[in-house]
Amino acid sequence: MGYSKAERSVLTVLCVLALVLFLSRPAGAMHIMEGYLPPQYCVAWGVVCLPFLVLGVMSLRRTLKENRRLLILLAMSGAFIFVISSLKIPTFFGSSSHMTGTGLAAILFGVTSTSILGMIVLIFQAVMLAHGGITTLGANTFSMAIAGPMVAWFLFKAGNKLKVNRMVTIFIAAMFGDLFTYCVTSVQLALAYPSQVGGVAASAIKFLAVYAPTQVPLAIVEGILTVLIIMGLESISSGELAGLSSPKSAEPSADISFKKGKMEGENDESNN
Repeated sequence: MGYSKAERSVLTVLCVLALVLFLSRPAGAMHIMEGYLPPQYCVAWGVVCLPFLVLGVMSLRRTLKENRRLLILLAMSGAFIFVISSLKIPTFFGSSSHMTGTGLAAILFGVTSTSILGMIVLIFQAVMLAHGGITTLGANTFSMAIAGPMVAWFLFKAGNKLKVNRMVTIFIAAMFGDLFTYCVTSVQLALAYPSQVGGVAASAIKFLAVYAPTQVPLAIVEGILTVLIIMGLESISSGELAGLSSPKSAEPSADISFKKGKMEGENDESNN
């Protein structure tokens, strides 16, 4: 029995995901590891995430209620986050860096929905890959699933309003969303462990210096991958993506619609 293009795409993503699970092994990475943060910081970052997560659940429920076909696209976005954020690249300082993948979801579904996808991915990575931790889940969720996507979403919206080429806009949004995640992580670590000389600022600069040599090129790669995936979705999931610009959407996402097979940014007024 033959498969449709969308079904083949889902199977491909699942195969890549299974391969990553098979080959991955525990390693120190950009996610703040289990037990590294003092308890009060773990609790504080978890509390900061709660409003975004609550809004995310509401947004996803309403989005799927309006268009159940978006479930496949949502699952693929989550799989994309899991796969590329599980590929750890060693740094020169004994740590490792990785892409985040959350820029794609932020562009398609908005910030709060991405917070749910990111948190689910982080839980699986902590339990199955020893990547991150349960006690540090709040801090990791805020940096990778909230702060980074917020920057990606803002830059995408700004690019649309300024009528910048849409693929250039997507690239910039995904790249800087990735980089900002690492900036936030560095500040989180610096707040917990300020330098004796220079305090939090000096400590944040040191943490940023650890990640920068590998993270900058990885962010560029993530921007390119996000552009390629959007281009692919134009050909296999145009109907699902068109549903994201529904006037009944719970949260303003990328304002993506399709006209004659091409994705175009719509004016914000069309969502009101």
